[in-house]
Amino acid sequence: MGTVHARSLDPLPMRGPELGVQPDDIELPEIENESKQEVLENKNVVVQQVHIDGLGRTKEDLLTYEIAEVFRAKNLIDVMRRSHEARQKLLRLGIFRKVEVVIDTSRGEGALPNGLDVTFEVTELRRMTGSYNTMVGNNEGSMVLGLKLPNALGRAEKMTFQFSYGTKETSYGLSFFKPQPGNFERNISLNVYKVTGQFPWSSLRETDRGVSGELSFPVWKTNQTLKWEGVWRELGCLARTASFAVREESGHSLKSSLSHSMVIDTRNSSIIPRKGALLKIHQELAGYTGGDASFLKEDFEIQLNKTLFWDSVLSASLWGGLLLPIGDKPTSIADRFYLGGPTSIRGFSMYSMGPQSEDMAGDYLGGEGYWAGGLHLYTPLPFRPGRGGFGDLFRTHFFLNAGNLCNLNYGEGPKAHLRKLAECIRWSYGVGLVLRLGNIARLELNYCIPMGVQSGDRICDGFQFGAGIRFL
Repeated sequence: MGTVHARSLDPLPMRGPELGVQPDDIELPEIENESKQEVLENKNVVVQQVHIDGLGRTKEDLLTYEIAEVFRAKNLIDVMRRSHEARQKLLRLGIFRKVEVVIDTSRGEGALPNGLDVTFEVTELRRMTGSYNTMVGNNEGSMVLGLKLPNALGRAEKMTFQFSYGTKETSYGLSFFKPQPGNFERNISLNVYKVTGQFPWSSLRETDRGVSGELSFPVWKTNQTLKWEGVWRELGCLARTASFAVREESGHSLKSSLSHSMVIDTRNSSIIPRKGALLKIHQELAGYTGGDASFLKEDFEIQLNKTLFWDSVLSASLWGGLLLPIGDKPTSIADRFYLGGPTSIRGFSMYSMGPQSEDMAGDYLGGEGYWAGGLHLYTPLPFRPGRGGFGDLFRTHFFLNAGNLCNLNYGEGPKAHLRKLAECIRWSYGVGLVLRLGNIARLELNYCIPMGVQSGDRICDGFQFGAGIRFL
C-alpha cells in the first residue's frame, strides 16, 4: 500500500497515475496489495502500533497521553483525523520544531490483515533558543529580547528569561512553566521579575520587584487562574513639578495578594472579532497574606459581537470595577483604576480624567470605582480595495463610548455609589480606520468628538491615534 502522509482531514486518493509502468510490468504481489488496500479503505482497521521517531531528551511517558486517541480509531479516515489531532497536541507542547505523520500497513510477525502502524516523525527544538521582536501595548511600544530553554527537564517544562525596553516601561524577568502531562491547559508557572514604569499623567515613577506563582486550569467552558503575588513597590516622582498628593505616596511598600480570574472567550479573534462573546472576571485580595497594602479589588469585562449584513459587525463592550480599602489605611495610587485615552474612552487623553490633585500640577490620582461602555459598527473599506488580500486588514468603524471614574465613600451604601457613578458621565463619538496587525495588536486612527467634559479633563478633540491589544 505504501505510506500516507496524514496532514489534512480530506480523504487522500488511494490510487493515482502510474507513470512509466506498463501492463506487462505488473506482478501478482501488486494485486495482493490492491486487495488489502480495498479492505483498509472500506472496512474497519486496527491501529496496532504507534512509533515516535526522533526523540532525544523528551520523556516518552509525556507523549503517551497525547497519542492515546489514535489507538481508538476504527477506519482509515478516523485514523487520519485522530493522527492529525495528535500532531496538533504534540506541536502545542512547544518542544518540537516539526511533526510529521506516516500511516502504513502493519508488517512482521503478528500483523493483522487490517492492521495499521502510525509513525510520528518529530524534530525537537534546540536546548536553547533566542528571540528578538517588538510588542505593542496599550498605546506604547517596546523591544523584547528573550532567551528560552524549551523542554528543560524533558516533560514540556519551559524556562524563559525576557528583557523588555519600552517607551514607558522597562522590565526583565525569569519564569518557569510546567504543564500537567495529558492536560496542557492545567499548568503552573513561577515568576521573578522587576518592572520600572513611568506614568506622566500622574507624574509618577514606579518600580516593582516581585515573585508570583500561578495555577491555571479549565472548568467546563471557562479558564480559571489562581495566583499569589508578592511585590516590593517603590514609588517616586517623575518630575519636580509633581503634586503634593503624589509626593505623599512616594516611598516603599509591600503588597502580598491572592487573586482569581475566570475567562470565557468564544470570539473568533481577540483583535477584531466578527462573532462570539467574552466574559472576564477578576478578583484580588491583598493584606491577608502579609504586606502593608490591604484592599479588595473587583473588575470585569464583557464583549458581544454579531455579524450583520454586507460583512459589517456590531460590537458592544462593558467594563467596570470597584476598589474597597480594608481597614483605616487609604488605597494606593498604584492600585486605583484609570480611564480615558484611545484604547478606552476615545477623545480624551491617556488616563486623563477623574480625580486630580488640587494644586497647579493637576496630577491624575485614579479612582476607586469606574465603568465604561462602547458600541462599535465595523464595516469593510468602501469599494473593498484589495479584497481577499491586504485590504482585508483594514476596517472602518463608527463608535460611541461613555464612562465615569470617581472615588467612593463606602459608608454611604451601594445606591449612593451607583448615583455617583451615574453623575457627570463622559462620552464621545466618532469614526475611524482600524488596521489589524495579525493576531498581535491593532492600530486605530480616529476622528473623535468628546462630550460631557468635566473640569480638569484633558481632551483630544479631532484626530487621535491608538495602538494596543485591548480596546473598549
